[in-house]
Amino acid sequence: MTTAFVVYLTGWISACLAAGYLMARDRRAFELFGAGYRRFLLQDWKVLTFLVAATVLTVVAPYADDPTWDYADALFMSLLTFATAPWAVGTLYRALRRRAPWANAYVALCLWFFSASWSYDLYIVLRDGMYPLTWLPNLFLSSVLYLSAGLLWSLEWTRARGVVLQFTEAHWPERDAARNLAKVFWFGLPFMVIAAAVILPFLV
Repeated sequence: MTTAFVVYLTGWISACLAAGYLMARDRRAFELFGAGYRRFLLQDWKVLTFLVAATVLTVVAPYADDPTWDYADALFMSLLTFATAPWAVGTLYRALRRRAPWANAYVALCLWFFSASWSYDLYIVLRDGMYPLTWLPNLFLSSVLYLSAGLLWSLEWTRARGVVLQFTEAHWPERDAARNLAKVFWFGLPFMVIAAAVILPFLV
């Protein structure tokens, strides 16, 4: 590894340790660890779409035109994205609207970058002994996937407003009580198309 990558690696590990300290200091300040978020996330349609996407990504990973992509990183990045993307995207939106603390926004950014890039970088360093040359395009492309996933799994149907992103609502995060999966599907389809457009070029 070059000096620049050592500095970069040290920098983002330090950033993640700081985020970990903030979360450990007061877990109750982060909806990510609450029962409401688990109920919000573990709804049948969200789990089903995650299982389909994660299975496809993991199975095809070794056949992609990218030697750094294998079963392991495809699987753990999928799991991290499902677990954190809806919270991270929602928290960043709410922080910009002054409805969430900036400390939460900092943690959300760290989770975003760790899930979409830094975990992959660390895995390749441990696997191959070198910082991946693909770190920058991976950071961009995986962030597109991460944002799309966070938006997709934040969709909710309400009788009053129709299909909305639940993090714009006062009751976020909680289970969608008045769900209408048929209507949610059509609003979620563009996010699925974006994800497919990012992944398919690596498989052709």
